[in-house]
Amino acid sequence: LDAVVAALRTAHPDLPIDIHAVDLADAAATARTATEIRQRHPRIRLLINNAGVALGGRFDQVTLEEFSWVLDINFRAVVQLTHQLLPALKAEPGAHLVNVSSLFGLIAPAGQAAYSASKFAVRGFTEALRHELADDGIGVTCVHPGGINTRIAANARVGSGVDVQEYEQGRRRFEQLLTSPPATAAERI
Repeated sequence: LDAVVAALRTAHPDLPIDIHAVDLADAAATARTATEIRQRHPRIRLLINNAGVALGGRFDQVTLEEFSWVLDINFRAVVQLTHQLLPALKAEPGAHLVNVSSLFGLIAPAGQAAYSASKFAVRGFTEALRHELADDGIGVTCVHPGGINTRIAANARVGSGVDVQEYEQGRRRFEQLLTSPPATAAERI
């Protein structure tokens, strides 16, 4: 975050930049942050929901608590922020909502039940909103990136029932597929 903010401030020294660090797994903290954003920005022209954490392991190797952690961040936080900030989007003609799903919101590989479920949910939610918000003049886009070179695999939690050595082998293979630079994905989005 610090590097992104520094780059933005260098490129756009006159642009005011607000930073809100929040644990999206915490619904109350997410609500407080959304309220703060809405107070500071009563009119929002663009909202990009790009929450994503991963959990390694088959469904029978993860606890429901671990599974829910992924859903809370990847889906519930997207819904919550959209709900709380939607009035600000509606106040700005031509506003746009972008929800970042994933390639795993289109396909569901083994070992990614929680992540895929969360990203399929983002996809369905976004497609419904596209229809619901059309008459309000709000554009809605769902993005399904794949292979973006972020730290999502390195930072993924490992299910409590997963053999760590087996997981590490799979994680290393998966990381080799993450080749697209994040800046390129951001520019396209």
